[in-house]
Amino acid sequence: MEPKLHRRIQRYGWDKAASSYEPSWKKQLKPARDALLEMADLQPGRNILETACGTGLLTFPVAKSVGAGGKVTATDISEEMINIAAEKGADNDINNAAFHRMDAEKLSFDDQTFDAALCSLGIMYYPNPFQSLNEMYRVLKPGGRAAVSTWGERKKCGWAAIFPIVDKRVDTDVCPMFFQQGTGNTLEYSFEKAGFSTIKTSRISVTLNYRSADIALMAAFAGGPVALAYQNFDEQTKQEAHHEYLNSITPYKNGNSYRIPGEFVVATGIK
Repeated sequence: MEPKLHRRIQRYGWDKAASSYEPSWKKQLKPARDALLEMADLQPGRNILETACGTGLLTFPVAKSVGAGGKVTATDISEEMINIAAEKGADNDINNAAFHRMDAEKLSFDDQTFDAALCSLGIMYYPNPFQSLNEMYRVLKPGGRAAVSTWGERKKCGWAAIFPIVDKRVDTDVCPMFFQQGTGNTLEYSFEKAGFSTIKTSRISVTLNYRSADIALMAAFAGGPVALAYQNFDEQTKQEAHHEYLNSITPYKNGNSYRIPGEFVVATGIK
């Protein structure tokens, strides 16, 4: 897919998904956020960059970690995500976090600005993930740490059928390289190529719990990366896609709920 089109799909897709994102994914993605925070080893008073911040699920714990003497600059390509995050920050009197709509592959910050750079489950949506790591490296101070999490291997993510189900009903692939960085040692190699050293990685197996079919469907279609394509489906197409997706996760059904396996990969590196 042409990068400009890819960015447009991601921007407007996440605009559509913004209101459903937290109800769909806040609890399910907590293990990835916790692992990234632990490996990032943030210290009070530090100046932190976060890309693909979404609604601020990682931003606000980071703001707490660095304290009043520190600062978090959070970016996302989606205007709606940024608006929600900024409103949450204001409502909760979080004064050390600022939000900006920005492309993670072309950051509008000077070289050697930040003490750490974080990206929680965003790199798989970028047209050029390696370029986003280059940008992280550029804006980090010498000795600064980057920490990135992504979904793991396709075969270990029980919800992965969502992409072919949607792709066969639209003209272009929604997320053609979604699992690339989480496969094998790809993320580690990407860190090395960007110039990072002292690279560490961790692979985490998780279970995504959804208490009903309706919530599992909301997460898969309305609250995630296929939201833009999904909102253009007519009612019959939606019902057909719902049926196919629920069939794909039937092995993980437990009564009326679903326990779907997943995997995350977290990597850190030093400039």
